Amino acid sequence: MEQQNAKKALTLKTLTKSSVWDVQENDIFRLWEGADKDAEVKDNVRHYVDIIRSAFMVEEITSDSSLLKSKYEKQGYKVGQVRLDEDKKITWAIKKRPIMRVTDLTYENIRHISAAKLIEVLDRNFGGGWDSLSQSIKDIIESGFDISTTTLPKDRLHTKGGMYEKKVDDGFEVLEVPKGTWVEAIFAKVKPEAEKPRMKFNVMRDDEDLDDDEDVEIEDNYNKPDEDDIEIEGPNDDEITEDNYSTMMDLGSDDPDEEAANLADYGEE
Repeated sequence: MEQQNAKKALTLKTLTKSSVWDVQENDIFRLWEGADKDAEVKDNVRHYVDIIRSAFMVEEITSDSSLLKSKYEKQGYKVGQVRLDEDKKITWAIKKRPIMRVTDLTYENIRHISAAKLIEVLDRNFGGGWDSLSQSIKDIIESGFDISTTTLPKDRLHTKGGMYEKKVDDGFEVLEVPKGTWVEAIFAKVKPEAEKPRMKFNVMRDDEDLDDDEDVEIEDNYNKPDEDDIEIEGPNDDEITEDNYSTMMDLGSDDPDEEAANLADYGEE
């Protein structure tokens, strides 16, 4: 139901090299007809044709011969008309590009085939097993499917309760590649589309309680005096006597008159 609704909502202007694999030949003619009078489409005809050609084989039929049209239709093409400019319509014969070989797989179409279809494609191309594929093809396949492999003797591959049985029960499609008396099993299952991460910002209000931090005691080092600023505590007023009074006075006076008087006294002596 969701795919049908998405197809109905799809327009030529929203078509991409990925979503174009979801539509069929008749849909292309319908989408183009719906954009027939759109000025933006007219100004970017080449762009939309390139998108369509990425998933469809497109042949322009210049002759009105019904025999020629019939020839294309027998090959699986759909024939219809599109307007590429305001002057006239042209006739197209279009056909969805088949995915027959692993080299037909792309990042755009890999999520538009089933696991059964992937196994069919792999089976048509395999000889040496999973490791015989190039790394670039593996990367394309693994972008759309969960892949795992195991190689066991023929008589042990289908052991009850083994990996083969568990994978099948979990919805994986399997391809068995014979290797002499051993068999390599390749398991494939459509990978769920990952949701794009959303950044979440926690904005704290002035009146919001810090419930989570109530039990956390933070040491206040900001108002803690530096070691150089620590004062050495002297005696209390009650402890001052005549004997120790002079030691409590500041002998390093900055008064110049007082310094002069002291020097005069020293000279008299």
